[in-house]
Amino acid sequence: MYKRTIEEKIEEYLAGEDYKIFYIWGPRRSGKTTILKKLSQKLGVRVFNFDFSSDHVLFVPRRDILDKLTKDIKIILIDEVQNYPQATVALKLLHDEYRVKVIATGSSELRQKGEEFDTQAGRFTEHYCLPLAIDEVKANSNLPSYEEEVFEKRLAEQMQVFGSYPEVYIGESLSDEDKTKLLENIVQTYVLKDIVDIYGLKDKKLAEDILTKIALQLGSEVSVREIAASLGSNGVTVANYIEIFVRNYILIPLPSFSTNARKAVSENRKLYFYDLGIRNALVKDFRETKLRPDQGGLFENFIISEIEKRRRNTEVQRNLYFYREYGGKEVDLVIEDYKKNYTVLEIKVDKGGVKDIFPLPHTSKVVTTQNYFEKISGSLR
Repeated sequence: MYKRTIEEKIEEYLAGEDYKIFYIWGPRRSGKTTILKKLSQKLGVRVFNFDFSSDHVLFVPRRDILDKLTKDIKIILIDEVQNYPQATVALKLLHDEYRVKVIATGSSELRQKGEEFDTQAGRFTEHYCLPLAIDEVKANSNLPSYEEEVFEKRLAEQMQVFGSYPEVYIGESLSDEDKTKLLENIVQTYVLKDIVDIYGLKDKKLAEDILTKIALQLGSEVSVREIAASLGSNGVTVANYIEIFVRNYILIPLPSFSTNARKAVSENRKLYFYDLGIRNALVKDFRETKLRPDQGGLFENFIISEIEKRRRNTEVQRNLYFYREYGGKEVDLVIEDYKKNYTVLEIKVDKGGVKDIFPLPHTSKVVTTQNYFEKISGSLR
C-alpha cells in the first residue's frame, strides 16, 4: 500500500497529547477510507461509517450512550462524517469530557450542512487527502537516482492523461481502456451523482455541462455569465454549482492578483482541476499530450494542481493567484507568503522566460517538463 503524506501527521497526532478532532477532507475515492482501514488494523479498533444509519445512533449527545462508546476504546475512527452532521455535538462532548482521539474523514460540506459544526470551534484540526501528489508517488517508488529523470518525465505524462486517483494510478494491471472506463465511472458516480444527491441539486446534466465548459477553458478566465448564457441557465445557479465543485475538491479556484482591489482587472477567476483524469473524461480525450491541441493548458493545470496539493498536504501558508495587466499580458502563477514575499511562475511545456510585468518585488521562475519536479518542490519553501 502507498504511504500518504497525511499518515505522518496521523502518527504524530496519535503519539501526542493533542485531543482535538482530526478531520481529513478530500474528494471521494482519494484514499481516505483506505487510510482508516490501515489504522483500524494497526490499532485494533473498528471504523464507524456514517453511510450506515445504524452507526448514527452511537453518536448522539447522551451521556449513557457516550459512556458506553468510550468504555473500551480511546481512539474513534469515522468515515463519511458529512453524512451525519448532527454528530458534531457528540464529537464536541467526546473532546471536552471523554478525552478520546477522533479521526474523521469526509467531504468539506459538513461545515455548510448545519450550524452544529460551529460548536466545535477550537476543538478540531483540518487536513487533506487528495489525489496522489508527485512527491507521494516518488516517495513510494524506491528509485535509484539514475532512473529519476526518466521516471519524472513518465510521471508527468501519466498524470496529465489519466490523473492520479489512487485506484487509477496504482492499478498497474489496468490497460489504458480500463483506466478510461474507471475515470468515466468516477465522474458519473461520484463527481456528479454523489454531489447532486448530497446537495439536492435538480439537474445532473447541467452540473456535467458546467464542468465540461470549464474543462474546455483550461488556462483561461472563466466567465459565469458566459457559461450561464451558453447553457440557457442563470448566473446564480452556475455560480452555486461551481462553488460546490470547489468545496468538494474537484475544482481549484485561482483569483486574479491586484495591488488595489478597486482596480482589479477582472472579477473572473481561473478554474483548474485537482485531477486531470477527471477533466479528460469530461472532454473525452485521453491521447498522449504531444498529440493534444490543449497541451499547454494541460501542463499549466498539472503544475498548479501539484502546487495546490503540496500546499494543502504540507499545510504551508501561501496564497495563489494569476496576474494580468490591462494590456493583456499575464503571468501564470503568483505565490504569496504570509510576509508578502512573491514568487512568480511562468509555466511552459518546453522553454520560455517570465514576462517582467509583475508590479512588486519578486522572484521569477520558469517551470517546464524538464525541471517541474524541482521547481514545484522549491516553490513553497
